[in-house]
Amino acid sequence: MRIDDVTGLAEALAGVRRTTADGLAQWRYRGWLVARQLNDVHLVIRADFDYRASVLHHFPETFSVPTRYRKHMMVVADLANGDPGAIEDALETAWQLQRNAD
Repeated sequence: MRIDDVTGLAEALAGVRRTTADGLAQWRYRGWLVARQLNDVHLVIRADFDYRASVLHHFPETFSVPTRYRKHMMVVADLANGDPGAIEDALETAWQLQRNAD
């Protein structure tokens, strides 16, 4: 999966818009973060703690939580080596989380 694929998936979600910060893409729903590009192959995705624990358990090759994100509702996806379907599901779940907060 590439950043262009993420753009297509994220922008297909109602109300999600792509912006950039420091040259990196981010996708937001009404200003609320859904996902943000960390580099060419990693994406941080908004996730509540229960969902995060689930994807870490079921897709350890796809998702991780670096120390700096442990206290935050976020999970990092490996676009180069991860499961594209799991990443797509995580994006949709992040969008739902932000929609419910709206």
